[in-house]
Amino acid sequence: MSKIYPVLLAGGAGTRLWPLSRKSYPKQFVSLVGNKTLFQGCAQRLSGPRFNAPVVVTTSDFRFIVAQQLQEVGIKPGAILIEPEGRNTAPAVLVAALFIARQDPDAMLLVAPSDHIIPDVEAFNAAIAIASKAAEQGKLVTFGITPTHAETSYGYLELATRPTGDPVALKSFIEKPNTIRAQEMISTGFFLWNAGIFLFQARDIIAAYKEHTPKLFSAVTAALDT
Repeated sequence: MSKIYPVLLAGGAGTRLWPLSRKSYPKQFVSLVGNKTLFQGCAQRLSGPRFNAPVVVTTSDFRFIVAQQLQEVGIKPGAILIEPEGRNTAPAVLVAALFIARQDPDAMLLVAPSDHIIPDVEAFNAAIAIASKAAEQGKLVTFGITPTHAETSYGYLELATRPTGDPVALKSFIEKPNTIRAQEMISTGFFLWNAGIFLFQARDIIAAYKEHTPKLFSAVTAALDT
């Protein structure tokens, strides 16, 4: 298997953790656990012989913070891509996929928010290895977390079958539910917390954007070419 391109999403404002997380210095750049920031922990987690240099998508406000924090942990980025303004995940993923595909048409991307804490890195790497087999077959893979309680501040993944440890078909994405709905969902065993982490080949996600969001595809492609 060829090396994976990590795509680190680092443009979020982190307003839910105010005042520790501020608009000018959001939570991904703060040391919440240990002596490394969440962003640095993500970059280190997605480095090593299995990975190419990370591509970071952020805003102009954070570009120098990104560069400094990567330098502090000895990681040289493959690129730091600047969003004109903070938007949602879809444009950030597309611009990274288009950028990387122009260098490597066979690229496989692992897209990850940079504000996560993942204590069991070994289990995370094992999940990536399993997911890679599905991504190599043209699947768009998303990662879920087994719920421990009826959390209302997370999105959920509705699965076509109960999770088995191997990739299963995704039925739908569920936005943050109320408590009653969350309790109903997790009681069925068909729902996972949405980790917001994705694995796919660049060509497959680009094709999906072309088919399902042609206006966004055209706009991002035009912006990348300017």
